[in-house]
Amino acid sequence: MLSDSVNLELRKHLFNPLSLGPLALQHRIVMAPLTRMRASRPDNEPNSLNALYYTQRASEGGLMIAEASQVVPEGQGMPATPGIHTDAQVAGWRLVTDGVHARGGRIFLQLWHVGRISHSSHQPGGQAPVAPSAIAAQGNALGADFKPAPFEVPRALSLDDIAQLKQAYVDAGRRAIAAGFDGVEIHSANGYLLEQFMIARSNERTDRYGGSLANRIRLPLEIAELLAADLGAERVGIRLSPFGVANDSGETDPLSLYREMIRELNRMKLVYLHLIEPRASGAGQRDVDHQNVPFSCATFRADWDQVLITAGNFTADSAAETVAKGDADAIAFGRYFISNPDLPQRIKRGQAFTPYDRPTFYGGGTVGYTDYPAFGL
Repeated sequence: MLSDSVNLELRKHLFNPLSLGPLALQHRIVMAPLTRMRASRPDNEPNSLNALYYTQRASEGGLMIAEASQVVPEGQGMPATPGIHTDAQVAGWRLVTDGVHARGGRIFLQLWHVGRISHSSHQPGGQAPVAPSAIAAQGNALGADFKPAPFEVPRALSLDDIAQLKQAYVDAGRRAIAAGFDGVEIHSANGYLLEQFMIARSNERTDRYGGSLANRIRLPLEIAELLAADLGAERVGIRLSPFGVANDSGETDPLSLYREMIRELNRMKLVYLHLIEPRASGAGQRDVDHQNVPFSCATFRADWDQVLITAGNFTADSAAETVAKGDADAIAFGRYFISNPDLPQRIKRGQAFTPYDRPTFYGGGTVGYTDYPAFGL
C-alpha cells in the first residue's frame, strides 16, 4: 500500500547517481551514524549481531556511516559503544564491512571522542574525563551501569595530550581502512570533544587552541588535514552541527564560527561535509522538532564545493525537495533506518515506514535491532 501524500516523481531526485570521490553511489539516501550500545563488553568489540544489523540495511550502491566509535579508550562516553583502537576491534568491524560490501553497499566509520560528555566509570583507572578546559557540562552522563550520573569536572588536555590525540585519530583512520571501511567521518558535532574546542563556553584556553575563533577551530582542522594527508581526502568526511545545542553546546555567533570552519575544510577537498539540521539537535536522546530555525544545508551550501549530506527530521518528500533544490546532494536518515532496513526501496516505491520503538534504541539484544522486517515479510 502506498503511504499518504506520496510524490513518486519528486522522489526520483533521490535515485540519481552520485559520485563520492572514487565511489559510485546509486542513490542519495544515506544511513546516518547511530549509537546503539550493542558492542561486546568489556572490550567494546563489534560482533556478529552488529554485522547482521548493518548488513540488513545495506543496499546496492548505498552509503552507510557506521556508528560513532571511540578512537582511544578515554574517548568513550556511554556503555557498550564500539572502539577502533585495538586489533580485536578491527577484526570485529571486518565482520560488518564484509557483510555490507557483499550486498553492494559502501560504508564509512565515524571517529569519535566524547571529551567531557563522559563519566569516570568509563575512564581507564576511573580518572576524570578530558576536555579543552576544566568546565563541567550541564546535565547527566550515562554511566557504565546504564544509569544517569551528573557530568563531572573534566581535566584540561595539555599540549602533549593534544599531540597524542591527533596521532590517535590518524591511527584510528588507518585501523578503519584496515577493517575494510571505504572511508572515515570525523565527528566534530553534538557537543563532543572536537566541538568542545570550537565552542567558547567550553573552551577557555589561553594557548594556540583557545581564545580567537581561528584558535578554537584549529584542532578539528588539524585532525582533518592529517587524516586527509594520510588516507587521502577522498576517504575523509566530517560531521558538524551548526546552530545545534546538544550536550550543552551552542555558540553565541554560530554563523561566523561555522562559515569560517567550513571554508577552511573546503580548501582541503574532503570528500563530503555532513551537517545536522538544527531542528533535530537532540543528538538521538529525544525527539525534537525545533521550528523557525535556519536550514544548515541552505545556509552553507555556497561555502562547500564537494558532496554535501544533511540530516534531521526529513521525510521522503522533504528529502527529495532538498536535493531537487540543490541545497544538499544526499540526505541521511537515522531513526527510520532503524525500523526500516529496506528504507531506500520503501521510499522509491512509496511504501509507508514502520514506526521505530525508542525504548529499544540503546543497549539490549535483537529486539528493536535486527527484528524489524523488510517490506512484505
